[in-house]
Amino acid sequence: MDPMTRHDVTLLTEDDLYLFNEGNHFRLYEKLGSRPWSVDGVSGTYFAVWAPNAERVSVVGEFNDWTPDNSPLRARGLSGVWDGFVPGVEQGTRYKYHLVSRWDGYQVEKADPFAFYCEVPPLTAAVVWDLEYTWGDEEWMSRRHAANAANAPWAIYEVHLGSWMRVPEEGHLPLTYRELAPKLAAHVMRLGFTHVEFLPVMEHPFYACWGYQKTGYFAPTSRYGTPRDFMYLVDYLHRHGIGVILDWVPSHFPNDGHGLGYFDGTHLFEHADPREGYHPDWKSCIFNHGRHEVRSFLISSALFWLDKYHVDGLRVDAVASMLYRDYSRRDGEWVPNVYGGRENLEAISFLRRLNEEVYRNHPDVQVMAEESTAWPMVSRPTYVGGLGFGMKWDMGWMHDTLKYMARDPVHRKYHHNDLTFRSLYAFTENFILPLSHDEVVHGKGSLLAKMPGDYWQQFANLRLLYGYMYALPGKKLLFMGGEFGQWREWDHDTSLDWHLLDHPLHAGLERWVEHLNRLYRDEPALHELDFYREGFAWIDAGDVEQGVVSMLRRGRSTDDLVLAVFSFTPVPRRHYRVGAPRGGLWHEVLNSDAGEYGGSGVGNLGRVEAHAIPQHGREHSLDLNLPPLGAIFLKSEGVES
Repeated sequence: MDPMTRHDVTLLTEDDLYLFNEGNHFRLYEKLGSRPWSVDGVSGTYFAVWAPNAERVSVVGEFNDWTPDNSPLRARGLSGVWDGFVPGVEQGTRYKYHLVSRWDGYQVEKADPFAFYCEVPPLTAAVVWDLEYTWGDEEWMSRRHAANAANAPWAIYEVHLGSWMRVPEEGHLPLTYRELAPKLAAHVMRLGFTHVEFLPVMEHPFYACWGYQKTGYFAPTSRYGTPRDFMYLVDYLHRHGIGVILDWVPSHFPNDGHGLGYFDGTHLFEHADPREGYHPDWKSCIFNHGRHEVRSFLISSALFWLDKYHVDGLRVDAVASMLYRDYSRRDGEWVPNVYGGRENLEAISFLRRLNEEVYRNHPDVQVMAEESTAWPMVSRPTYVGGLGFGMKWDMGWMHDTLKYMARDPVHRKYHHNDLTFRSLYAFTENFILPLSHDEVVHGKGSLLAKMPGDYWQQFANLRLLYGYMYALPGKKLLFMGGEFGQWREWDHDTSLDWHLLDHPLHAGLERWVEHLNRLYRDEPALHELDFYREGFAWIDAGDVEQGVVSMLRRGRSTDDLVLAVFSFTPVPRRHYRVGAPRGGLWHEVLNSDAGEYGGSGVGNLGRVEAHAIPQHGREHSLDLNLPPLGAIFLKSEGVES
């Protein structure tokens, strides 16, 4: 016998419905969706879904042989919400919503937009689940305000869960969340990264989209385990002092039949006009950010991962596509705003409210924008006219620097501006310097494969690139495989080529990344003032002919000084004089050309004295041996001569 639906049970108050329709309810995951419940000693599940243009809504699943109308929900006034309690439906039950639209009799089965758990794709049903979990990360949570602060070191290791490491003994299957936890934590700790950033973990129907076309805004993908398993992964990383960032996509969603698109026979979550609601690049639906209920849905999703999964930050994907109505469109293919402009005023308002709510509720996390244009004040507070993000990816630095590094060194002097241009805007935003997954796919080749020269020079160039990145002001991000020099570009269907670490140059590169991370974390001069002009100064950015640049990094204390010099040609340079801010002994704390990294061993024997010989506008200078394609870091002992 099919269970009867009870409508005298509800979690939704009138205030909930009012705030939802007003666009100001940001904990909807506590009210909508499905949750196991018990009423008068009878166990079952409470269901609630938003479908304002439906004529009838019912729950279908294993418990009623997927038969429509056997378990109907009731409409809650004019709110557009339907809810009801279905006795006998337990945790683990698969279900969907069957909707009959009041328009043209349209009927469809949809997965629950608020589901906490879904079937393993390609199956598409939601699964009744609770989020009970006993966390063990109290120590991390109590001190993460310092670890996640703007003046803290951020060395982010970007990871795709399904292809970081696979299990050869089981047909090269991806690791589960629980299998991944100890292996990933050990790797990240050994190399000294501070945070892990996961490509979208939210449920997505098409594996090859890497999670960027998602259908489950409240469900981690079931490909690698249950919600509790993913909580275990986050918890494990936290207990080992590693922060966790999630990629999050509020810009667009796929048009799969079981998903959000045309949900109740109308364009509910997306714009109806394809000039606003269809993305030509990704062939996906664009959220209607001006709709109140959509704003409640998306901000509830953002807070959900912070509230329930203890994550330390959200990287918001494709922000540029949200800001401009004409993004990737030709004339006549987009709709101007109410003032006739190209700015998407509704999306701008949404992003500002998103950031305000996140920082109001979780001041110890960060929200980061992947924004590829020169939109002003992305990472400035909303009260001064900014978008309110905490940080922004510096896509310009990434493009310019990789273009420069890919050139044969003999030609680099003609493109020196690509190397130094960033300094003109470096402090207009709180920047992250990203060498991300996007740079090693779609025929672009791996980072190592981009480097010019012979085999040895390619590794030297890559060590030089990493050294330059870690010396510049800004937080750091490196995609998995880059730490040891993956030769082939990233393939989401296979594991990283861990066997390469058996080769000395690959192992040496990984050791270089480890030591860069340690230096970056240990030296306040390299991270405390990442976002402030006071923390950076060129010593000489103009030696175009010899391809050398030198810079100074400062911490808040006047004693915290690190001087870095980079030679972008494969020529050792003896007695190269560099200006210094003070005399005394300077220790060569890192040299990318050291033998342990696979270098040729050109250096300064660990230390060099700064004498009172003026150079580069400074009263003291250092007489250095610069390695070919090399980076050296020197730290002042703090004693004047």
